[in-house]
Amino acid sequence: MTPRIVILSAPSGGGKTTISEALRARRKDIGYSVSATTRKPRPGEVDGKAYHFVTRAEFDRMIAAGEFLEWAEYAGNRYGTLKREVDAVLQAGRHVLLDIEVQGARQIWKNAVVPRPIRIFILPPSGKGWMERLTGRETESPESLARRAQRAIGEIQEATAWENIVVNDDLERAVSEVSQIIDEGGAKVHRPSIQDLNRLVQDMMSEATRVS
Repeated sequence: MTPRIVILSAPSGGGKTTISEALRARRKDIGYSVSATTRKPRPGEVDGKAYHFVTRAEFDRMIAAGEFLEWAEYAGNRYGTLKREVDAVLQAGRHVLLDIEVQGARQIWKNAVVPRPIRIFILPPSGKGWMERLTGRETESPESLARRAQRAIGEIQEATAWENIVVNDDLERAVSEVSQIIDEGGAKVHRPSIQDLNRLVQDMMSEATRVS
């Protein structure tokens, strides 16, 4: 199969990073693009593995030099996908998994990359569980949390138009479904029923509105 860019996105706290790590652990044909960010490392994060942690001035330099495939500002910090990281994985004959936000995914989609990226949006199984996970991090101020929740509303609304939406109600099942989507080359649509999707989206938006 031709190596593809696979975009994995989710509202903050939706579980996309956990799914990404599980996929890479079990599939040698999937490589990971390490993004650059201006945010500070969280406990246990290693520079060059979780992210390339850079200053805002260095990030500005990288933008000017055209080093990013996409970049976006999120909750006061910048995140960007490095072209060199993506090219290295594709040239090795592997799919490249991008764990990025919806804004960045939009940029890549509009760039008409060929072949088209495979877009997969991850949703948590409930608004309450999602918010508990987000607040349980205890790494952000109430103001920062409110910004993330407000941003999530727009992300969820936009991503409901994506071809593939996976509900992370069970990690093993979610990882298997994402893996299947990749094997199918994005040829089939994977989505919950309209009723289930609308119910979950409304639940999440209600929780996001409550804290924002």
